[in-house]
Order: sequence, then structure tokens, then C-alpha cells
Amino acid sequence: MKAFCRSIFLTVVLVLAACSDGDSFSDSPSRLLSFSVDSVKMDTVFSRVPTPTKSFWVYNRSGSGIRCSKISLANGNQTGYRVNVDGIYLSASAGFQAQNVEIRDKDSIRVFVELTAPENGISSPQEHEDDLVFTLESGVEQRVCLHAYTWDAEMIDNMVVSSDCELSGETPTIIYGGITIDEGATLTISGGKTLYFHHGSGIDVHGRLVIEGTAEKNVVLRGDRTDNMFDYLPYDLVSGQWSGIVFHENSYDNIISYADIHSTYNGIVCDSADVSKTKLRLENSTIHNCQGAGLQARSCKLHVVNSQITNTLGSCLDVSGGDVVIQHATLAQFYPFDSERGAALAFSNGKELPLKLRCYNSLITGYAEDVVMGTQADDDADFDYMFVSSIIRMPEVFLPEEKTEGRKDVADTLHFQKVVFEDPADTLSLGEKHFVKVDINTQHYDFQLSNASAAIDFGSPEYALPADRKGRKRDDKPDAGCFERQ
Repeated sequence: MKAFCRSIFLTVVLVLAACSDGDSFSDSPSRLLSFSVDSVKMDTVFSRVPTPTKSFWVYNRSGSGIRCSKISLANGNQTGYRVNVDGIYLSASAGFQAQNVEIRDKDSIRVFVELTAPENGISSPQEHEDDLVFTLESGVEQRVCLHAYTWDAEMIDNMVVSSDCELSGETPTIIYGGITIDEGATLTISGGKTLYFHHGSGIDVHGRLVIEGTAEKNVVLRGDRTDNMFDYLPYDLVSGQWSGIVFHENSYDNIISYADIHSTYNGIVCDSADVSKTKLRLENSTIHNCQGAGLQARSCKLHVVNSQITNTLGSCLDVSGGDVVIQHATLAQFYPFDSERGAALAFSNGKELPLKLRCYNSLITGYAEDVVMGTQADDDADFDYMFVSSIIRMPEVFLPEEKTEGRKDVADTLHFQKVVFEDPADTLSLGEKHFVKVDINTQHYDFQLSNASAAIDFGSPEYALPADRKGRKRDDKPDAGCFERQ
């Protein structure tokens, strides 16, 4: 009997201990929640476009259970924020609030937040806030700020250009499904315009594309995600966010001037064409961070002038046959996401693909010891290339100076004039040291020349252009590459 009583006594003690330990709730104002963040930041988002989900944790470290009599949005449903608290959606039917939410001592709950902001009617980004209010049983209110900047944007779905038209203005434009330019039509994109392409979207050009940016107002083509993949890495710095530009067979006389094309799959692809007519003139522009090639062309007449093509999984510039002029270009292959990256410059001929390539006053470099890949795939097709006043990261090439019977002049077939072949052992003025910033950890790059670069004053005045990629005047000793050191 005594043993039975002791057993009942121990059971009661254990039950009381369990209740006091985990199931007791305090209404003392001193018992408070703690949060993993004090604010949920959405950065800049587009009006009417749902954001990715953000989340945070709510902890009870108070020493006693806490009951929230109400968790609600301060402004109800007026701001477009959507909240799920530990599986409870703050819906209209529930009055945009959750009631009697219990958080035991040493326990936690997770809160999920999304936003679809209404239009604000103003052309610039506007601050957009609400508070998620935790009203405790004690009457104490604790708040987490929900914060974003919202930007009204024009939305275009599967745009077909069948007659000449223009995209202009500085209101952002989001492209869903892509843009198709029909044969015989021209799409002009004016300076200061930014196009945000949804995943899988791009530009297919059967007619003509003219991008008319300026040194002060570039045209920007990029992906539409404005959030981060990781805390330190915005999606805008991640390759493969959209599909790029394709110039199809019957498209000619395309001009891209002062454009910033980045974080795409292939930057630009040019289909085979009549090499007697210019396919594309790329000038004063940047193609950066591509999951495929930067600029890929097959049997085309191209001019790549004062332009930067950098960091691509495929080759930065990849040409098969054609008539190609490269002048004051920076081709730099520092793609960080795959060690099997392509060349900075790849060129080849082939059956019925004769090649003529001229490269002047350019800087061609990267991580590898040899970033230039020339392939003569057909001995019967012309394979004619020349580099003049350029710095090239590749093993030094020795060529005979004399002519041989039955052979064209060496200068017509394979010639290097005033060329520096980078020595990978030189870590002071070559490779990464050419540039202001090559930061693989944060994915920030600045391909303007550093003070240490051997490209400074290396270009030839004979082939110099009057201004650089940023529109700045070149001096009488031009630098190699697209940027003039200031």
C-alpha cells in the first residue's frame, strides 16, 4: 500500500513538473518573444509581380510559455503583403490575422512572407512598408517590419514586332515569353531603357535590331529576378537568367551600341549569313557572365569595337568562318562557376567556311595559360588571321619571316605584329592584375585597367578609336582593350 501511494505521489509530481515546464503560459509583460530578424527586406520589387518567399523565426526564450492573442498585419490587406504564421495563412476570411497562437518555452515558430505590391503611380522606386504585429496575452505588442521598394513596370508578353517600333523611356519593362522581330521590321531600343527578361525569354531577330544607348545612358538587358540566391549573391550576378539574343539567317545591319547584356545563357548568337553584308556591329558594349557563349557567330561579317566580353562558360567570342574585325576589345575569361570554361577567343574555318579575322589594340586574357584557340578544320578553306598591337595570353608563336614558293605572304595567313604573349608566371601586370577588380568570392568585377596593367599605352595610334567604352577620350598613346586608363 505504501509503495502504491509513493507511485501515485511520484506520478503527480511528474505531471505537475511537466505542466510547469512546458504547458504553463505567462501573461507577465516581462515575458517577450525574440526574432531572428527585426525586419524582412524585399529590396526592390516590381509592382503586380509576386515576390519569392522570405521567412524568419520567432523564438520563445522567456522561461515560460507565451500565448499571442493575435498576430496581424498593421495595415490589413492594404499593402499586398501575404503572411503564413506556423501554417496559419492570414487570409481575408480570418480577418488577416491569426488568433491564440501558442509558443511554448524554448520552442519556436516560422513565419513566411510574400508581397505582390499594388502600382504606386510613380516612375521611381517607392518605399513600401507594413508591420507584422504580435499582440501578446499580456497586451504587449511586438513588431517585425516588412520593407520593400516597389517599382511600377511595364509588362510585355510574347511581343511580336511586325513593323518598325521603338522601346524607350526609363520605366522598367518586364518581358515574358520573349520578343520576336519579323523580317522587314526594325526594333529600336533607346538609351536609358532597361529590359528585364523572365526566365526562358530572349530576343529572336529575323528583321533588324538597333540598340541606341549612350555613354551616359546605356541600354541594359538582364534577368527579371531582383532578389538574392544567397545573402551575398544577387540573382543578377548569376548566369543563365534569360535566353539572350539570336540573329537569324536573314537578319543584317544590326547595331548594338552602349549596351550592357549580362547574366544570360548565350549573350548573342549569329546564324550563318552572306558575309558580304554586315550581320552585326557591336560597339561600346558589354557582354558579361553567360552560361553559354558570349558572342557566337558562324559565317558572318562582324565588327566588335570598343567592347567587353567576359566570364562565359563557353568561349567569350567564338567565330566559325566569316569576316571578323575586333578593335579595342577586352576579352577576359574568368568565369567562376566551372573549371571547364571555354576560351577568351575561339576561331576556326571549315568546309565552305573561310575565315578572315583581324584583331587590333585588344586585350585577350583569362585564368588559363592559353585562352586563344585557333582551329584550322579545313586545309582548303581560307584561314587568315592577324593580331596587331594586342596582348594575348597564349604561348609565344614563332613564325618565319621569309616567303616560301607557292605560299601566300605570311602576313596574309598567320601574322602577329607588336604582340605580347602573356607569361603566366608574371603575376604583377598580366592576367587578373590587368584589372581594377576580379573578385570571385562576391562575383564583382571591374574590367577597367589597373595602374599595373601592361596594356596601358600599348595600343597602336594607327588603329586607335577616339573614345573608349565609356565615351572617354583616348590620348595619343592608346591603351589596349576597350577601356582607356584615366
